Amino acid sequence: MTVRVLVVDDQALVRAGFVKLLEPEDDLHVVGEAGDGAEAVEAVARTRPDVVLMDIRMPRLDGIEATRRVRAAGPATPRVLVLTTYDLDEYVFEALKAGASGFLLKDAPADQLVGGIRLVAAGDALLAPAVTRRLIEEFARRPVPPPGGPPELAALTSREREILVLVARGMTNAEIAAELVLGASTVKTHVGNVLSKLDLRDRVQAVVLAYETGLVAPGDRP
Repeated sequence: MTVRVLVVDDQALVRAGFVKLLEPEDDLHVVGEAGDGAEAVEAVARTRPDVVLMDIRMPRLDGIEATRRVRAAGPATPRVLVLTTYDLDEYVFEALKAGASGFLLKDAPADQLVGGIRLVAAGDALLAPAVTRRLIEEFARRPVPPPGGPPELAALTSREREILVLVARGMTNAEIAAELVLGASTVKTHVGNVLSKLDLRDRVQAVVLAYETGLVAPGDRP
């Protein structure tokens, strides 16, 4: 399957670099470019990409609002992979809430970018370690939520809550399986049940919910 990619950045040279990087990949096809968020929303409707590489800081319409509009268009919307600059963007959490499926640093190695596009196209989520730290720092500055959490967490079994906590701490399915001495397929089923019961799109939203409700607190360790 060929993954259709839209490249969005306000710097033409940056866009050209991403296009050149993706050209040799047989399963990735750049269907368009956009220089700001407003152009991105229009280009999504016109080119129907599977994945949007979205810069955050852009004129006219920033990447956060563009992501929100793209993701709100309906169930068949593309997944958004946000490209951010280390330790400069303060809006990581807002972009997650807007519907981004993952983050990569702009200076990430080429293989990470290519692999990240394939990952989010397949329905997974991607958070660069430095971005994950920023997310946790954001929650560390917020008031501690009241105990118990929202009522929707009550729908989870004790095992599902346990797995949600481990997902929120950044563990992969394989790592969770090893931690809980479970089969990988069993963990995958539990994760799917958690996302379904909580009406979450992907693991990124699960991480946000776990911190937002106080199920996991910054500084917690497995």
